[in-house]
Amino acid sequence: MRSLIRILLVARGLWPYYTAIVVTSLAVVGTNLMTPFIVKGAIDVVVEAVRGQPAGVSTVVWLAVALLATDLANTVLTNVGGYLGDVMAVKLRATLAGSYFTKLLSLPQRYFDDELTGTVINRLTRSITEITNFVNVFANTFFQMFLTLAAVLVVTVWYSWPIAVLLAVVYPLFVWLTTITSARWQALEAEKNLDLDVAGGRFAEVIGQIRVVKSFVQERRELTAFQDRYRRTIRTTRRQSRFWHAMDVARRGVLNLIFFGVFVVIFTQTARGAFTVGVMVLLVQLVTMARQPVFSMSFVVDASQRAVAGSRDYFAVMAEPGEWEELPPARPAGPAAAGGPQGIDFTTVCFGYEGGENVLCDVTFSIEPGERVAVVGESGGGKTTLVSLLLGLYAPDSGTIRIGGTDLGELSLEEVRSRVGVVFQDPALFSGTIRENIAYAAPDASPEAVTEAARSANAHAFIERFPAGYESQIGERGIKLSGGQKQRIAVARAILKDAPVLVLDEATSSLDSKAERLVQQGLERLMAGRTTIVIAHRLSTISSVDRIVTLRNGRVDEIGTPDELAATGGIYAELLALQASATKKDRKRLHRYDILA
Repeated sequence: MRSLIRILLVARGLWPYYTAIVVTSLAVVGTNLMTPFIVKGAIDVVVEAVRGQPAGVSTVVWLAVALLATDLANTVLTNVGGYLGDVMAVKLRATLAGSYFTKLLSLPQRYFDDELTGTVINRLTRSITEITNFVNVFANTFFQMFLTLAAVLVVTVWYSWPIAVLLAVVYPLFVWLTTITSARWQALEAEKNLDLDVAGGRFAEVIGQIRVVKSFVQERRELTAFQDRYRRTIRTTRRQSRFWHAMDVARRGVLNLIFFGVFVVIFTQTARGAFTVGVMVLLVQLVTMARQPVFSMSFVVDASQRAVAGSRDYFAVMAEPGEWEELPPARPAGPAAAGGPQGIDFTTVCFGYEGGENVLCDVTFSIEPGERVAVVGESGGGKTTLVSLLLGLYAPDSGTIRIGGTDLGELSLEEVRSRVGVVFQDPALFSGTIRENIAYAAPDASPEAVTEAARSANAHAFIERFPAGYESQIGERGIKLSGGQKQRIAVARAILKDAPVLVLDEATSSLDSKAERLVQQGLERLMAGRTTIVIAHRLSTISSVDRIVTLRNGRVDEIGTPDELAATGGIYAELLALQASATKKDRKRLHRYDILA
């Protein structure tokens, strides 16, 4: 019950719709109750006429007209209530989806490290669908059921209190029998939802990596694994449904016995002359009205059970602590932070991912404003982690990081990230147009600003060759573009952001020589006047920086200029020697440092 109340509280902003639905429900119940009384009146008049007593034909006709008017009113009111319920449900869906997306955007990077994208999406779809379905059913059905039963009991008491007592027992008994069924059903539903979420997560992952799947001819294996998950849900559903419907037979059997007693009372009382034929018909109709909601409650209870099971996952996500108290507003076009290049200081920084050993330990180095520094180390040695800490995606376990002399802990995450521009090794573009991707950090940027950024990134020429130019659709993750084209758009995006600090996760490592040259020219313009950290993958890039920081086992090993470190015998000197070697063994060793031979 607490979960259902929580679900309804989420929708409290939709109270005008709830109120309107309650009003229409009252009106529908009123028209439903009028029908038996009109029929009773008509039967009494006809019976009197059959017995030879004079009865006006006009009375019967007017009663028929009243019945028609009542039915028409009932039809209109029922559909008005249905319309309001449908609109309320879609508004609720929008509210829940918006809240869920807002929460996901506010969650720290650690949360996404442990979740598959497809699982997150599948959980959203499943949870919100089940919650919305319940609220829709509840709004359209529950009030009518409750009000119908209450009205029937009041009217029935007037004619026969034993019948009213029997009817009053029905609902509490049904709810109790349903409650004792709930625990096992919920456990099976959770088991089924887990399989569905895993299947949905893998589905999204496979579709996102479809070229890899096809290249390694693994379509059959992926399909088999996917189908196995659904076979498990089928087995679980069989157990769950068998149990539920067996219990439903028991519930309905008990109710059938109660209604049998009700009809026995009505028929015997009529036979003894306690009720007229009209009253008998009235009571039969009222009991039928009370009976229908009881049996319809199985549907309502089923929807509520699914909503409770689905809401657990939803509310679990909503309860996760977020890194934002409130999402930052959209940033206007223009420089992300004023004041020119800013220095960076790492002081005794230690960090380890949750459940693992430290990736970085006692890392200390400084970068002067406008300086270009390359970070070099073995694969998995913490280079990318440094970038993640600088962006505030993770907080260091100990130590401090400063930008422009200010501790990151004293800045809002919005301010931290506005000061840093990034060009990743994977350009990470979105579906949409070229213009939208370049202007991602500044959606209101003028066409002139977007074009200028593209020119600086050596992207304008190839963009103009597309029939739609800057409005060309690039497909999911920019699949319609070449690697070099995607990287130049990523560089243009960083240029337009105009942040004082720049991080380059070597954007040319996977490009051919011509594409590399074009991208590198754009990067040179981008780095001008900015403090730059380069996660280096080519020695040609490393040799052009002001200083090099080498990492060994998560600690700073050496710091110096390329010329200084070339003579020390450390990691950089080793890399130069390996590159000069012609042996395959030495070329292979280069890859330990993510350096391309």
